[in-house]
Amino acid sequence: MQKSASNAAPLTGIIRQLRPSDLRRFRDHLLRLDAESRRDRFNGFADDNFVRAYADRCFAKGTTVIGYVEGDRVLGAAELHERPEIAEPTGEIAFSVEQQLQHRGIGGSLFERLIANARWLGYTRLLVTTHPQNEAMKALARKFNASLSFDAGETVGVIELDPPAPVFPETPDPFGKAKGGRGGAMPPAVVSMRAAQPAQARR
Repeated sequence: MQKSASNAAPLTGIIRQLRPSDLRRFRDHLLRLDAESRRDRFNGFADDNFVRAYADRCFAKGTTVIGYVEGDRVLGAAELHERPEIAEPTGEIAFSVEQQLQHRGIGGSLFERLIANARWLGYTRLLVTTHPQNEAMKALARKFNASLSFDAGETVGVIELDPPAPVFPETPDPFGKAKGGRGGAMPPAVVSMRAAQPAQARR
């Protein structure tokens, strides 16, 4: 019997972007998915050979993969695939969490991190495609304001992204100095960087 979330051991992993050297960990994660989770992830049947080749393609093509990592194992993953054939900067996203860790909030945390990465990569639209019976994925997509539609036997979600805030926004100069002058408050980012700078550079 599967443990309820309230009785399960606390989560001890971290969420981070996977490195090229994490290919094996990512591939092993996909191979460990139970039959239902694998069907949800790939929208249908996928044998081990397909899964291995898929993982290799993801890393070969520069797919952004965010992982939930415990120790030496990836136990959940969120993927961002570019759709270069679409004029508007668009990415397609996919998620997978191993059965014993489902319904623990990992999918939502991966979703948040992936959306942040997508915005800073300049994407303005994200697509998520799943089969109509994948209620967990549809609920997660709705949580992040995806508009869902039914097309050719699949549920397609669209998430519109706001562009990232300007790094150097235009702000009024309280001292009336011209741009480039020394008047006015120092930008907070510069203050933080100088305050955090060590006495001796690490490199």
